[in-house]
Amino acid sequence: MADPPVSASGGVLPGGFVAPMLPTVGPVPTGSGWAIEIKFDGVRATSHTGPDGLRLWSRNARDISASYPEIAGAGQGLEPGLVLDGELVALDAQGRPDFGLLQHRMGVARPSPALRGQVPVQYVLFDVLGRDGVWLTELPYVQRRSILTGLDLDRPGLRVPANFVDTSGEVVLAAVAQQGLEGVVAKRLSSTYQPGRRTRAWIKTPIRHNAEVVIAGWYPATGAQHVLGSLLLAAHDENGELVHVGDVGTGFTDTARHALLLQLAPLARDDPPITGAMVRGWRGARPRRGPIHWVAPRLVGEIEYRSFGRDRAFRHPSWRGLRPDREPNEVRLPVR
Repeated sequence: MADPPVSASGGVLPGGFVAPMLPTVGPVPTGSGWAIEIKFDGVRATSHTGPDGLRLWSRNARDISASYPEIAGAGQGLEPGLVLDGELVALDAQGRPDFGLLQHRMGVARPSPALRGQVPVQYVLFDVLGRDGVWLTELPYVQRRSILTGLDLDRPGLRVPANFVDTSGEVVLAAVAQQGLEGVVAKRLSSTYQPGRRTRAWIKTPIRHNAEVVIAGWYPATGAQHVLGSLLLAAHDENGELVHVGDVGTGFTDTARHALLLQLAPLARDDPPITGAMVRGWRGARPRRGPIHWVAPRLVGEIEYRSFGRDRAFRHPSWRGLRPDREPNEVRLPVR
């Protein structure tokens, strides 16, 4: 198969890795000429079919086939010479992609049968880049999608999700939010596939949520022990215990960091106000970030976040500000 046309940055290595095309973050486009796809919270992977099944490549050009043997094996019997693009996901008990769950498989070179049973993985396919020795990257999205759906790829471990053509992106986004999914990606029907490039022909719109949190401590900024770098967050679990739910280090202005330190200083305490695994051995926790400054859990704040994982930690949180109108004992874990 000859190399597909790519940019000078180089998106393809002959016979192997294909760098995936990347979306730009933005609001859902309006008007006609777009397809809306569900954004799956996992690990992007391109792949090739061959006599032994699927060969999988990560975004940074690593062969990860051995890390996901059930997916590599699921490709056996597919027509050879397919070049595919998709997302590796692990599903929670409600059938939703769970990035925290997938992390148990990420970086494991040869997972045991027990681990594969505990954290099964699916490969969600949303594009076909090559077939029968011919690159399809110059075809418009709508034609590539038609070829993809005609390949009959749905089988255990593999899945081709639905897309929504000339449908209101806001309506799809609202439905996705109601189901607790990550967001949507809008793809222009006329767009060609540009390996390794980020383009506005694909626009991703992640869903963001708000939550109230209790401040349980803070970490200093790197190289500046008297400057607030991030906050240690907590919330009450179903038993009423105050537990760690992650940290937030973005969304602060310099003024806000200074003001927060002034309010936290009189609340300083020597021991953790929270319970759970994070507390055990906390004196040696995260030494690269400096010491943890524990505080009495009296201040409530609000964050914006992408998702709340089964590990009880917020993903991609950003600080919004203090909530003096809320009491710490009112703050509960988000419903998943």
